[in-house]
Amino acid sequence: MTRRLVRLARRWRAVIGRDERAYRDSFVALVLSAITSLVAGVTLATTTDTLEELPGLLLLVPAALAVKGNVFGALGSRLGTSIHAGTFRLSPRLDSAVGQNIAAAMLLSLVISVVIAVLAKGVAIVFAVSPTMSLADFVVVSTLGGLLASVFMLVITLLLANGPGRFGWDLDNVVSPLVTAASDLMSLPALILAAQLAGMEVFVPVTAAVLAVVSVVGVVWALITNHRLLRAIVRESIPVLALAGLLDLIAGITIEKRLDDLLEYPVLLVLLPGFLGTAGGLGGVLSSRLSTKVHLGLLHPGPVPRGSAGADIAMIFGLSIPVFAITGVVAELGGVLTNQASPGLLDLVAVALVGGLLATVCVVIVAYYTTIIAVRFGLDPDTHGIPMVTSSLDFVGAFTLILAIVAVGVA
Repeated sequence: MTRRLVRLARRWRAVIGRDERAYRDSFVALVLSAITSLVAGVTLATTTDTLEELPGLLLLVPAALAVKGNVFGALGSRLGTSIHAGTFRLSPRLDSAVGQNIAAAMLLSLVISVVIAVLAKGVAIVFAVSPTMSLADFVVVSTLGGLLASVFMLVITLLLANGPGRFGWDLDNVVSPLVTAASDLMSLPALILAAQLAGMEVFVPVTAAVLAVVSVVGVVWALITNHRLLRAIVRESIPVLALAGLLDLIAGITIEKRLDDLLEYPVLLVLLPGFLGTAGGLGGVLSSRLSTKVHLGLLHPGPVPRGSAGADIAMIFGLSIPVFAITGVVAELGGVLTNQASPGLLDLVAVALVGGLLATVCVVIVAYYTTIIAVRFGLDPDTHGIPMVTSSLDFVGAFTLILAIVAVGVA
């Protein structure tokens, strides 16, 4: 028995790879993300009346959680690369690299929130989700909720950027999970708070029009400004963030269509943000590590992952099993604390593990090949990697979660 345990431990260490510190840092960050997702999950499970009163609001949930993670995760990834390259200097001045990154992140948060609102209304019409909120309601709820969360997210991301110097951690290993954690903590409550404004006859249409005009003016300014870094970030980010938002909305459709099944066991709504956040966090860790190695010339990705890329992928699989299991346990705890109906701890953990392992396969494929495509076309993998990974995983993760729910026999 002892020998078997020793062999198992050796195999586990081999899966983790040589960089045990990276595994430890990522594991702690992902577990923290799973715990903080409880806030988003409980918010979702305890606001079912609001979800039913405002049809279409659930469409925005994956997008609301992901947009902030996409924008500020990419910001953190770019700052992490500059730290590794030795060029990072914390300054809010617009003529500095960090200042232009900050301005780009806040502008993108505004613009993409408006774009997602418009796409949400269109997706609801195409997929026959009826009735839904008005377009103006979508714009106000998505954008005001997004801006409220963005201020908080910006502060968290900049604090994380100061972490490597003070605490010695590698930003690549922690930025995506911790930004996801911060997004879970703030984005959904902000969205629900903004949803209270829906239906206000004069305020909503006027505010929606103002937000739309400001976002258009902001994009035009960013595209003609002399600040080259800001211009490049906005130009490259808008298409990929819009596509990512569309994938998130399709994930929202998947969830909206199965709302009755989820309401049978509301603890599944508690699990949802943590499940999607964990999948996105794993993808973000892999994407950030691959991007940094590409920038530093340590990785030349080919058709099949090898060398350090293979080691990073093995580490992600090594992280996925314990972290998804913990996510299931945390969701069950949240259900118990808020008196939500549950299929039971074992079934819930089984759902998280089965769906999580399926999602992890997709994590690896999307993260690795997104990096390859970005490099081949001369694009910045920091800007493209995390948004495409997290949103693809929201899209795929919603399907794998529903599939796992059916496979385990919960619904």
